[in-house]
This record gives sequence, C-alpha cells and structure tokens, in this order.
Amino acid sequence: MENKFKKHIESNFAELTQHPLLLAVSGGVDSVVLLHICHCIGLNVAVAHCNFHLRGEDSNDDQAFVEKQCQILQVPFFVQEFDTNQYAITNKVSIQVAARELRYQWFEEIVQQGTYRYLLTAHHLDDSIETFFINFSRGTGIEGLLGIPEKAAYIRRPLLVFSRSEIEAYATANQLTWREDYTNAQTKYLRNKIRKNILPVFKEINPQLEQTFQQTIGFLKEAHQMTADASRIMFDKVVLKQGDDLLFPLKELSELSLPKAYLYKWLEPYGFKAWDDIADLLQAETGKRILSEKYCLLKDRGYLLLRLKSKMVENIEDTFYLQENQMVTRPIGLTATNFERSKIELTADPLCAYLDRDKLQFPLLIRKPKKGDYFVPFGMKGTKRISKYVKDEKMTQIEKENLWLLCSGDTIVWIIGSRMDERFKVRNTTTNVLKIKLTV
Repeated sequence: MENKFKKHIESNFAELTQHPLLLAVSGGVDSVVLLHICHCIGLNVAVAHCNFHLRGEDSNDDQAFVEKQCQILQVPFFVQEFDTNQYAITNKVSIQVAARELRYQWFEEIVQQGTYRYLLTAHHLDDSIETFFINFSRGTGIEGLLGIPEKAAYIRRPLLVFSRSEIEAYATANQLTWREDYTNAQTKYLRNKIRKNILPVFKEINPQLEQTFQQTIGFLKEAHQMTADASRIMFDKVVLKQGDDLLFPLKELSELSLPKAYLYKWLEPYGFKAWDDIADLLQAETGKRILSEKYCLLKDRGYLLLRLKSKMVENIEDTFYLQENQMVTRPIGLTATNFERSKIELTADPLCAYLDRDKLQFPLLIRKPKKGDYFVPFGMKGTKRISKYVKDEKMTQIEKENLWLLCSGDTIVWIIGSRMDERFKVRNTTTNVLKIKLTV
C-alpha cells in the first residue's frame, strides 16, 4: 500500500509534496494509517485533533493517544476541545452536524494562518460508497452520486482510492495501534446502518463492489462533466448579464429541452434549493420572488431576474441628496452641473434632464416612489400619478425595481431616466440650467 500511496501522491497530489500539511487525526485506524504512511514517505505533516467530549473519558483517552503518536513521530500536534452538545442546542442542529461544523471551522482557522496549505482527511473508498447510498436514499442529482470528492478548496483526501480492508491490512502489517469508537457500531445513525446492514448484502452479491463502484464513479464524473459543458454553452447562449444582475429570458428558457434542469445548474451556485417553487415561478405572475441566503430571484413579464438581496429596492423611506456641481453614486449614479443658458446646447437624451436651476430647492432629493406621488409629465398640462404613468408606460418589474425620483422639496422634478416634470423645463426666460446626467 505504501508504494501505491506514494505513486498516487506523485500522480494526483503533487502539490502535497511542496507544502507543510495538516492532518485531521481522530485516533481511529483510518487516520492513524494516514499519519503513519504520510510520515513514512516523507511528507511534512502536523496533526490536528478534535475532542468533542461526546464519549466521556474515552474522548480524553483519544486525545492522549493521538498526542503520544505525534510525540513518537516527532510531528507538531494541535488540539481543540469543544462543547459539542451545547453548540448543537444553541444552533438547533444534530450532534453530527455540530461536530462537522465545529471541526471544519477550526481546521479552516488553522489553514488561514498560513503555515499549512492543505488539510488531509482520512476518508477512504468505503466512506465514498456509503456517501453514495446516503445521497441516493435521500434523492439527489449527479453531484450527490459522485461520492466524496478528492479535492475541495484546501481539503485533500488521498485515501479515497483505498478500501477499508486495505487500510486495516496496512495497519496490521505495520503493527499500528489505534482507538476504537464504540459509536461506529451503533446502527441508529444512517451511515452506520448502511455500513453494517446494506453494504454487506451488496458485497455478497458483488464481491468486487469497490472496483465496480470506482468504474461507475468514473462514468458518472464523465456524464457530470458533459452536463457542465452543456450548461455552460447554453448559459452563454441564453442568459443576459446587466452589471451584477442575471436575466433569464422566459421565451428562450421555454425553448430549451429541459428548462428546469438548466435552471437548477445555473441557480444552484447562488444558494437556491426550493426547486418546486422555482419551477412554479416560471408560470407565476409578475412580481413574485424567491429568496436564497444572499440572492433574490424575481419574476418579471419576460424574465427571471437574479440579483443580490443587498441590491434590491432600497428602503422606501431612504432619501439621498444631490447638490449642484456634485456627483453621487448611491443609490444610482448622477452628476449635477450648472451652466449659463447661453453656454449650453440642449439635446434629446433620456439619460439627461435639463432643469431651470432657479426653480430648484437644494439639495435635491433622490427617493423611491410613494403612494399618491404625482407629477406634470413633460409636454402636458395636467398632473398624473406616478403609478398610472408606470402602468401606461408598461414598465417591467425590473424597471420598476430600478425606478428613482429626483425631487425639489416635495415636488417631483424627474422620473430619473424616463420623464421630466413640465414645471421645471428650460424656457426662453431661463437664465441658469442645471444638467442632471444619469451615469450607467
């Protein structure tokens, strides 16, 4: 196994030979073998051990055992003790989830300090097979059937090509000692139930299960790469980018053979998991939205709009200010420049508003529309409610989300980027002109 492991590192994990490494060692046979074999082939390693205090004095004995192994091998030893039960209660998660979150948070803290580039864990082939069955039993896409990845961010798992029997044989041949965790025999946990009750049946049916599983994973990885390639090609063809926003045109989506599948691939990186709700959103009325932790997916007439929640409509009570001869970038980009009437030529430009400066009250206000707002549309005599104007202009939900008003006191001066107010237009009697330009 040592020669196979060394060749595996040279072929697939060459980066591990270039940097100090942190090994997650619990004291069980898998992690003890990982420590021993890494030390034997000359990798520069240190050990991180978590004491979760879940098994009474056994947890402390595990810690003492791992520390002694590190002393024998003369490798650095890090230990962190956790009140796992309290963390689980406080964060309302299971003990298993609590332990996982705690250990990886600590591992990441050590890695971020800069001494150790990678964290090695002792996950092996049987762990990957168990993960396959766990995800299969819960319902999953291709990603969930790929088992445990060998590489993820700073984490490396070089034992995934070795079975549990190979690891135990190595430990026995090298007269290694290790700690047994009695909870591994308890079938109340799903992983243990699969390990004890399900996998033995499959291995009886197919004694070469490990080998055929690796072949199947290879095929699945190829299929996964094909779907990723197709997803990327169709994304570039269909999806529109506007600044930080993504627009998914409903017409183009409907023409895809599997619109829901493509949306799944495109939206998954943004934290969306309520796939039934997203499918319903395709047929929902304009204005409906679904939220992930950081993003909002909004249904418009012809699009789905993906936008950071932090960039959605500002609080309707928020007011921003604009002085003459000033530039602002929040909530939108505007510049205000004073000119003498005789020294400026007025041009038709929807991004610009030319206002009679002497009729304005400074600072000008930038705010969202409110119920009851009205103005006198440029070229008209009577007033019109903003809500009616928006409806008549058939503004999309996206356009309404981005709508801002420029006001002088309580009076609307400009529906920014759309229509000025007649009362502030430049006339023959105007002496000074304030040019407001929308920067996009």
